[in-house]
Formats: sequence, C-alpha cells, structure tokens
Amino acid sequence: MLWWRRVWGPLIVSAGLVLMQSAVAQAAAPTVPVPPGDLIPDTATGDLTDADIDLVVKVRLAGLWEIPAGEMAQEKSENPKIQKIGKEIAAQHGELDKLARAAAKKLEIKLPNDPNKDQQGWLDEMADAEGEEFDQIYIDRLRAAHGKIFPAIATIRASTRNDTVRLLAQQANQFVATHMTLLESSDIVDFEALPTAPNPSAAPSKAANSQALNNVADTQSIQTNRGLIIAMIAVIVIGGGFLAWRTLGSSSRSSRRRARY
Repeated sequence: MLWWRRVWGPLIVSAGLVLMQSAVAQAAAPTVPVPPGDLIPDTATGDLTDADIDLVVKVRLAGLWEIPAGEMAQEKSENPKIQKIGKEIAAQHGELDKLARAAAKKLEIKLPNDPNKDQQGWLDEMADAEGEEFDQIYIDRLRAAHGKIFPAIATIRASTRNDTVRLLAQQANQFVATHMTLLESSDIVDFEALPTAPNPSAAPSKAANSQALNNVADTQSIQTNRGLIIAMIAVIVIGGGFLAWRTLGSSSRSSRRRARY
C-alpha cells in the first residue's frame, strides 16, 4: 500500500490547498457582473424624449470620429500599445455604430454622417501630429470625450421610458467603460487635465447612509461566508486524506509485522 500513500497523499493535500486558495480569492476579489442586456426588450415601446434622441445621435457621432482616429493610431503611432488600443477601439465603435443605426431606424431618428465641429478639430489635430505628440493627443482627446459621454449614458439608462433607447444606453455604457480602461492602459493619460466632479449639492441623509452601509455589510458577509465554507471543505478534505493515509499506513505496517511472525 506504500504506492497509495506516495501518490494519493500529496494529491489530496494539493486539492485541499487549491480549495483554500479559491476561498481566499473569492473573499478578496468578488466577480464583477455584466449587465444582462438580453433581458431588455427592443420594441421601440415607450415615450421618446429629446434627451433620448440626443443620446442616439451622440453615440453615432462618437463612431464618426473615433473610428478614423483609431485608424490614424494604427498608421501614425510608433508605439505598439497605442496601435493596439486604436485598433480595438475602432473595431468596437464599428459594432456600436451598427447598434446606434439600428436603434435610429427603429425610432425614426435622423442621424448625422459627419463628425461635428469639435470632433473634426480633434481629427485635424491628430493628423498634424507625429510620434509621441500624436500618442498624447489621441489618448487625451478620446479619454476626455469618453468621460463626458459616460455620465450622459448613465442618466438616460436610468431615466428613459423607451425600451430601445434603454437597450442602446446599456450597450453603450459597457462599450464606453471598456474604452476608458483601454485608453488608461496606455499609462499616458493626463488625469490632472480631466474635469473634476462637482461637489454634492446636499449631504445624503443618515438613513440613506445607514442603508448603504448595511448593504455593503450584507454583501461582505455573503462573500466571507462563501469563503469560509470553501475553506472548511478544504480542511475536511486535507484532514480526511491525512487520516486515510495514516490508517492505511498503520494497516500496512501491521500486515508486515504479521508476515514476519
């Protein structure tokens, strides 16, 4: 039975250690959920406001300048990281633009076919720049633009009565969050130049603060309990394996003693 001890003993201990590491990872880094967009209907049902229309137009406008900007990044930048960021953002805006045009068609919204004056100015600025200067302009202009549209998308997502606009806002929100992260991965974003958030107009009530703290505590408690359960299973696996190992070892030694007599 020595082969059993030599092979299965370490395997049982390893399995327990893996479970314990999983428990620690779950407690430290909970999974971030992705909003299930397929649960939102797309029937153009609900009142359509001027703000809703403006969002659809802005999503279209974003693609009209960020796609050519991404193409310039691939051609003009000497930095492989910037080239990759430009390629990814341009490709993703191509997909987002399809979603915006489909929503506009369903809602009978007229869309522009050219960038606006500011966007064209940014493209001209990039066209005149080279090397590291181009990289800085490309990253900063796109990061600032995404920072402006991000809260606008959130407002429409939270308030629109129209399901098609709601779906587009949710999709756009995920694209924009990804693009900001990609741009920031360049490590050259000038965060000091970004506008600061306005001061809160009023402090939240004590009841709201208390409820928020309770929600955080409940979430942390669930995550901690899940980690403890996995840790307990790991301990049981290790303990059971060790006991079986010792028992089989003792049986093997007893058998050898009986064989000698």
